[in-house]
Amino acid sequence: MEKGWSGLPYHSVSEHFKRIFNEKVYKIPVSVVDDCPNRMGLKGMKTCSFCDVWGSAAQSESLQMTLPAQIEKYHALIAKKYNAKKFLVYFQAYTNTFTKVPALRTNFETALAYPYVAGFVLGTRPDCLSESVLQLWQEYCEKTFVAVELGVQSFFNPHLEFMRRGHSAEDSLKAITKISSRTSVDLGIHLIFGSPHETEAEVIETAKICNDQPITNIKLHNMHVLKNTALETWYNEGTYAPISQEDYTRKVELFLSHLHPRIAIHRLAAYASRWDELIAPKWTADKMKPHQEIIDHLRLKKAYQGCKLTAQTDLDRTLFHQMSLRVERTNSN
Repeated sequence: MEKGWSGLPYHSVSEHFKRIFNEKVYKIPVSVVDDCPNRMGLKGMKTCSFCDVWGSAAQSESLQMTLPAQIEKYHALIAKKYNAKKFLVYFQAYTNTFTKVPALRTNFETALAYPYVAGFVLGTRPDCLSESVLQLWQEYCEKTFVAVELGVQSFFNPHLEFMRRGHSAEDSLKAITKISSRTSVDLGIHLIFGSPHETEAEVIETAKICNDQPITNIKLHNMHVLKNTALETWYNEGTYAPISQEDYTRKVELFLSHLHPRIAIHRLAAYASRWDELIAPKWTADKMKPHQEIIDHLRLKKAYQGCKLTAQTDLDRTLFHQMSLRVERTNSN
């Protein structure tokens, strides 16, 4: 198996973190907030059409546990399963900057008190970035690793309106600039493919927009229907049909082919961990099969991250050539 991308046709976030920490790190998912601007109906906003009652919490029971209890429980499980030594606490569910700064500081200090915690990751959204929050992030950047995952979801306003996000594509671009100019956090974004009338041209343009942003990583999701969501209502009414695995795989191919290799990828598709709440598509309930089938598709097509880009610099030319050779060798094995 090749070095570099470990034989994968894309730059994985594992490689990204390994360069930073010189070893593999694992995330401990925790939930410390239970609301967001959409759910509160601020400025007339509604709950995102795809978001269920758990607000993307990986473990629904986490919302009933204290932060130390969550860290200790999931650390023990992950450490045993993977023989893991180093961890990042991932403040995942809902909007983790939608709370007061003193509470955020307390959560950060609690997480960093554990010797095996090397930093933390925050999930938030483009319209919850106060000056005090940015100052707090930078304060912690100066003494530990801080990553932020921004829920952009799309750079096209019609799709954001369908998702009922309550922010615009312009808001997302301004937020990315604001974060990168005022902090030194490791900045990533979330994207969702599968909105109605989404075109392949838009997917390609999304990659090009990402290439121009000061981000280091991206997490990909396919839109899927969960119970007690607006999507469930629209699905039952016949006004919304979820993306097929074949169409989604094609869009991932297009996106990665036009995405610069410097940007790391967290995952290739969403996984509905609460499978009993999944309405459609059923393939989202399988954690590894869609992921592997996307990789197999990329290899079959001899596609890999950045393969459609034209090098603009000598560094790009060297990087693209190296990636091409690595993928070619892997495909021939």
